[in-house]
Amino acid sequence: QELLVETGGGLVQPGESLRLSCTVSGFTFSIYDLRWYRQAPGKEREFVAWITDTGDTTTYAGSVRGRFTVSRDNDKNKAYLQMNNLTPEDTAVYYCNVVVGPRDCWGQGTQVTVSS
Repeated sequence: QELLVETGGGLVQPGESLRLSCTVSGFTFSIYDLRWYRQAPGKEREFVAWITDTGDTTTYAGSVRGRFTVSRDNDKNKAYLQMNNLTPEDTAVYYCNVVVGPRDCWGQGTQVTVSS
């Protein structure tokens, strides 16, 4: 059974950085693209970043481009989201997502709070 676990969230001040991790198991991670999403209080879940199976191509939402970097280590079954220059608008629960065949697999999310 597919399992995704996000870690690395926390409380930081504006301008600081965090690195989120997504650890996956139960499927062959190296052949699937991975996406990061986030959901702020009272808002719909929104796309943040996308990395292809090999890691050769990445795509970002306009609101995070230039500040966030998605990467992956297929040997470790992990993906990462490096978040720099965080702002209060980045406060949200962050989720990693992999579509494995017909199954849309999500982690439980990790809370990121940016506040002074």
